[in-house]
Amino acid sequence: MAKRSRKLTPKASKRNQPHAGVIKRVAKKPQKKLKWASWLSSMLAIAILLTSASLIMAFAWISVLFIFNPDQVSWLNKILPAWAQIPLVKHERPQTLKQIQLDLSKKNQIFGETLPLNQDAENSFLLPVFQQRANCESDCEELVELRVYERSEELEFKSQSENYYYLATQLPITGLEESFVISPLLDGTSEPQDINISLPLTQVQPFESGTPLPGVWFNLWGQRQQVTGANAYGYLVYYNPERTNLLQMLSWTSPNGQFPKWQQVTGDGTKELVVDQTIGLEPHLQLYQLKPLKLFLKPIELEAITLKSAALKDLAYQNALSIARSGLWTPAFEWLKFIKKQRKGVLPEAAQAQMDLIRLYSQLTKTQADKNWASPSQQVLANLIDGRWGKALQVFEASPHNSQEIVTLLKADEKTLWNRTVAALRVNPNRRDVQAWFALILAVQRGEERTNSWLKAQPKITKDNLAYIQSLLARLNPEGRKSQIFSTHPSEIVGTVQPITQVINSEWLQPNSPADLKLTDNQVWYQVEVSAFNDGKRWLNSPFENFNLPKTDAAKFLWKTLGITSDPEIQIVVWLPNGEQQISIATIKAVQLRSKVLRLLAASPKIPQNQNNLLQPKPLALTNAALKWVQPSPITLQELHQQNPQGVKIILSSMWQSLQQSGEVPAGAIPSFEQMQEKLGDWPVQVIDLTNNAQPEIILTISVEEIASLNLPKPGIERENTEQRRDRTIILSDQNKVIYTDFTRNYLQKLSAIAKLSGVQSLALLVENAHNYSLRRWSEKNQRFE
Repeated sequence: MAKRSRKLTPKASKRNQPHAGVIKRVAKKPQKKLKWASWLSSMLAIAILLTSASLIMAFAWISVLFIFNPDQVSWLNKILPAWAQIPLVKHERPQTLKQIQLDLSKKNQIFGETLPLNQDAENSFLLPVFQQRANCESDCEELVELRVYERSEELEFKSQSENYYYLATQLPITGLEESFVISPLLDGTSEPQDINISLPLTQVQPFESGTPLPGVWFNLWGQRQQVTGANAYGYLVYYNPERTNLLQMLSWTSPNGQFPKWQQVTGDGTKELVVDQTIGLEPHLQLYQLKPLKLFLKPIELEAITLKSAALKDLAYQNALSIARSGLWTPAFEWLKFIKKQRKGVLPEAAQAQMDLIRLYSQLTKTQADKNWASPSQQVLANLIDGRWGKALQVFEASPHNSQEIVTLLKADEKTLWNRTVAALRVNPNRRDVQAWFALILAVQRGEERTNSWLKAQPKITKDNLAYIQSLLARLNPEGRKSQIFSTHPSEIVGTVQPITQVINSEWLQPNSPADLKLTDNQVWYQVEVSAFNDGKRWLNSPFENFNLPKTDAAKFLWKTLGITSDPEIQIVVWLPNGEQQISIATIKAVQLRSKVLRLLAASPKIPQNQNNLLQPKPLALTNAALKWVQPSPITLQELHQQNPQGVKIILSSMWQSLQQSGEVPAGAIPSFEQMQEKLGDWPVQVIDLTNNAQPEIILTISVEEIASLNLPKPGIERENTEQRRDRTIILSDQNKVIYTDFTRNYLQKLSAIAKLSGVQSLALLVENAHNYSLRRWSEKNQRFE
């Protein structure tokens, strides 16, 4: 029994073997899962450690910023709930608007009008901050800073009767360099001034509507007065509500006084910014597109659309851009429309933007050319700028008077029309109308021989076209004298104006005499006493000692010599009591030469009277081409002292002696230089070369108020009536010698302006005297202004 029992045990074991194998296989699977779980747990732990380290570093960085500059973490409030908002600028207690204004007043700053940044002006606003300019007579508050304030949301201040505000951000503002402001006025030949000044910004205006969203756009601007009007300039500033910051986006300048405007130009859904720098009939536009940036604090920028390089590598497209750059906007646009049609109406985005800019120019030149201009020369100019060659020739051929007036236009052209004509000939050298205008400009500016040589060199010009062009050239010389077209010159006349009530025909010379001198409605007679004029070769000054009339055709001789045959218009400039200039256009009707005094008889609408105010400048008469005003950039005496200390010491000493000689300060010892510098250091001076020796002179102009502010005369000293005194000027040469002064007993002498005369290398002084104006130029021989 025992043996049987031992035998049965192995059998039972064999029967159980398959079950044991199953048990083993089931046990292996949990081991693999454990390995995978262990690996995943390790990786997760590493990821958590790395993330924790990054978060710790990020929080540490944010904490440092929060401690030292809380404003830098203001962006967190955009994503945090209201209960978790980070309190910013807590180191400064919020203030009411009155408290903010009081603090600014204590710093001698001036608060401007608050401007809303959203629909609820009580929640946030922009506050312009101004400062008083020294030695200022007008627009004396200069913008120095922009501030953004936001209403406090803390319960402590929200429950108050008045609103409390935190300073959210601020932007310092400086003026624009004068060289930038006047850059559109420069003709490319003007030499840059060595001394430059910063022109102030005096106004802040929000754009009313039509601006890109989100945000608010502001125009910061100022004005620079000039003879032809006001030159506007400024900055565009953008307030970004998402980042609560102010961005200075663009500097702009406009010689015609136009402000930038948002206008739909490219048709992409976002308006473009247009800056109009047009001068006269010559268009000049700057166009900017709003482009996104991948910068947190500056998400957008204004990018200029330019024509400097073609956006499409296509020869026809490049040629179209070339003629556009020469000023032929409408022909270029028509060509681009044809190119776009060939490409099935699709152009790359950059090329389409260039085409849209050219279209904007074309719209402007078309509008000008469609007008009915009173002057034939203006009508021709508008037509030629728009590429209407044939219509311009029709005006030229309409009458001999038109032809002679247009000769003056072509003579004075400074490559504006020349460049357009050359570009048009390059595109189509066989077009008759363009050939005709090229020949006319060439004849007037270069002479008959040069014109004939060019015509002979044209291989494909037909006999009919040649005969037509020669007939046009003959109109330049209606009397058959070869010298006439070359002796024609624009009138350059300067004189003094006074009204006259009675005109006797026999006392005046007219080219079409005998003709009655009659006035049209709303006109009165004015007499211009000529101070100086250009006869086409040189400038002559009154009295005209060696100027004799011929025995025959004296009137025609005078009109031709004065250059008023084709252009009898003359400007009358009047200064109003508030200092503003008013310009009237008069027509010269007759001329008179008696006792070496040359006078013009002119008809004009009535000008404002001077009201016998001796402090107001006398009315000034000058033709359009007579003078080019020069305005040297002013600097302070203190700044000049750093550059030329010896010159400043001498000019202050000379000025003081001049004041003593004129009786405006008491005689005696001259104050020390330190005393004068402390008192006069902020006075402006101008630095410019007046003697044509490549060395600058120093010009110091002192107002009556500045002289009175010296406060020097002792009690009991008799002084003349200061109300009848005027601004005075003293000029010091580069050798530190006084070469001009208004500090004389003749209080009516005054330097009115500095001007450039045609054909004269050195600059001239326009000086107002007791009875008239005079032009004084530097005499190298006599070392003085004569």
